[in-house]
Amino acid sequence: QVQLVESGGGLVQPGGSLRLSCATSRSTFMLYAMGWYRQAPGKQRELVATMTTGGGTNYGDSVKGRFTISRDNAKNTVFLQMNNVKPEDTAIYYCCGRNYASGAPDYWGQGTQVTVSS
Repeated sequence: QVQLVESGGGLVQPGGSLRLSCATSRSTFMLYAMGWYRQAPGKQRELVATMTTGGGTNYGDSVKGRFTISRDNAKNTVFLQMNNVKPEDTAIYYCCGRNYASGAPDYWGQGTQVTVSS
């Protein structure tokens, strides 16, 4: 059974920073790509960032230049560094894994809440 365990969510002020973590098994970590999506109330789930095992990255337009995805191969963990956060970044953030180069993610974590508010 695939498990993706997110941590690091919480309340942060506008302009602040937060780092999310997603830990998983070695086999899941070596899927084609790992990444993050988010879903705000009343909105569709959207891409935040993905990273392949080869290091290729893809970011959603709204987070480019502010968020950075990275991987720790020794710990089978994917990170999302969120800088200069905005109220519109408020959402549930989901870690995901994808088997192939294209298509929707195949596996999802349970999500972690991020709230940006003063």
